Amino acid sequence: MRLFGKNSNVPQQDKLKGLAVSVTELIEQQRYVPYLSMSENMMTSDRAGDVKSVFKGRGMEFEEVRAYNFGDDIRDIDWRVTARKAEPYTKVFREEKDREIVVLLDLSASMVFGTKNELKSVTAAKLAALIGWMSIRNKDRFGLLMYDGKNTTYYKPQNNQKALMMMFKAIAEKSKRVLKENYEGNLASALKMFELSHKGQGTFFILSDFYGADDEVFKSIAALSKKHKIYCMKIFDILEDIAPDDGIYAAQNVSQKVVFNSAPEAFKGAYRQHFAQQRKFLQINCQKFLCKYFEIRTDSPIFKQLGHI
Repeated sequence: MRLFGKNSNVPQQDKLKGLAVSVTELIEQQRYVPYLSMSENMMTSDRAGDVKSVFKGRGMEFEEVRAYNFGDDIRDIDWRVTARKAEPYTKVFREEKDREIVVLLDLSASMVFGTKNELKSVTAAKLAALIGWMSIRNKDRFGLLMYDGKNTTYYKPQNNQKALMMMFKAIAEKSKRVLKENYEGNLASALKMFELSHKGQGTFFILSDFYGADDEVFKSIAALSKKHKIYCMKIFDILEDIAPDDGIYAAQNVSQKVVFNSAPEAFKGAYRQHFAQQRKFLQINCQKFLCKYFEIRTDSPIFKQLGHI
């Protein structure tokens, strides 16, 4: 991350690069949509395919089984019916359009952290923009729930670029504001607001580091999962996963300051275990409530983590 002195002649927006996201950077995420719309055999993993399938355009809803025709996708063959009828039959899906895709963008205090490339809050904002562009491209309605640890702002799902630009402006302004005013909060309050405000069904992405996520948070997620497909996307900095090089370090937030020595093997082991335990907790709860779980690092391009060029 680059730091600049008070007398630097670097433009103001460049000074904030990596610290806050600009509307321009959010608009630029549109360029990566084609990379996530390629055929499945070009995807790097099943996880990436799961995310891409939300925006495939071909519906997820099963409609009927009919005789196989030349040119049908062999992956849709219904093998049970084929075996019973002694000739190939394929599943037919009804195309889903105008679905509702909503993103919960966590910009609370723990997200205002980063050691390489950019803060977690910036990565999350870019991912929200990418999901927004993919929704518009697929003619779905895109909505936003923005949470700063204290206040929650809800933008109802819409399918037009003007509304998307309005959301981008709000995200950019909030990402700057949280550099000075940030709050430690609990996602449960934002999730509860969404549950009360949103009456339809759709797909719900939670973009957060899930710092402090507890039973109350997953109780809200469990309630939402009854009506929505939930994607929990954990945003993390590499320093949260791997201890820093041997040395004496000082870390400080608004309320406390700690000094630690990263050299002892016992420290490194406890450091790794802390992150691993949090990951396991999230994975178990996501599996329990039928949510998809993904991890996005701040030091690697988002589209490369979701798909392959």
